[in-house]
This record gives sequence, structure tokens and C-alpha cells, in this order.
Amino acid sequence: MAAEQSQGEGMSMSDGFTGGKLFDTVFTRGMALVEETATYLDGPGREHAKTLEREPGLTYAAWSMELTTRLMQAASWLVMQKAVRDGEMKRDDAAAKKYRIRREDPPLDVKAQEGRGLPARFLELVDRSEALFEQICRLDEALYGAQAKASGANPVSEQIAQLQKAAETGAFDPLMVWNRGR
Repeated sequence: MAAEQSQGEGMSMSDGFTGGKLFDTVFTRGMALVEETATYLDGPGREHAKTLEREPGLTYAAWSMELTTRLMQAASWLVMQKAVRDGEMKRDDAAAKKYRIRREDPPLDVKAQEGRGLPARFLELVDRSEALFEQICRLDEALYGAQAKASGANPVSEQIAQLQKAAETGAFDPLMVWNRGR
């Protein structure tokens, strides 16, 4: 019983998430959506794209690239979380900035494209993919956001500290800078 308690006390939120049903559900659903989207884009989607008029065709091409990119980011994040769960990767490594996932561009607006010539199946896949990506971004923030804040990783604070250090060494004193150059 004591061993169970000590193991439970050492568990992080990430361990609880990746070891639970929610992770299994998100992982299974996410990977299935990646496969389903790839199958569509390589098959029926490719055929639909050939029949689209110019404007919907351009939107389809741009969105399919963005859709693929976001799904690959989501799949990579999910596989990484599975590696953490399976002990193949350390949680601290997974929390590194290069592995974090966040939305940098606005979501694709499916509602704005309805009735503009894009295939309904494509729009449905885009909508589901956007929802999955948003969910994974929220999970990433919940799992690793507090850790990043606790580590003091704040670029603004770091730059302010660098400016203060520069001010203390006279970098902003024109006479001191001029005298150094002599």
C-alpha cells in the first residue's frame, strides 16, 4: 500500500493523462482522423479537386496543405505523449519548447466556405481536424504550460533583465560608450 501511495504521489498531471482513458480516446480518434484524411486526400479528394473551379480549387489546395500540416503536428504530439507514457521519453524532454504545440494561425473557417464549391466531405474533415488540433493545443497547455511558467521561461522578463544589465554596464551612457571607443 505504501508503494502504491509513493508511486501515486510522484505522478504528474501528464502521467495521469497519458495513463488514462482520455488519452487513449484522443490518441485513437486523432490517429484515425489522420488516416481518414490522408485516404480522402489521396483518393476521392484528389478527384474532387480536379473538378473544382479556380477559386475553390485554390482554397482546396491551400487548405489541404494546412490541414495536412496541422494533422501531422497533432499526430506527432500524440505519438510523443505515448512515448512519455511508455517510458521511451522523459516528461521534461516532452515539455521542451520545440515539442510544444500551439495555434499560431487562425483556424480554418469552415462556415465561411460552405456553399462556395468545396466538397462537403472535405469541409467536414477540416472541421473535425480543427477541433482535434484545438483540443490538443489545450491539452498541451494544461500539461506543460504551468511547467514552462514555473521554470521562469518568460522572454519578456529575460529581455528586461538583459536591458537592465546593459544599463548597469553603461551601454546607454553615450559618454561611456564614446570613451570606450577612444
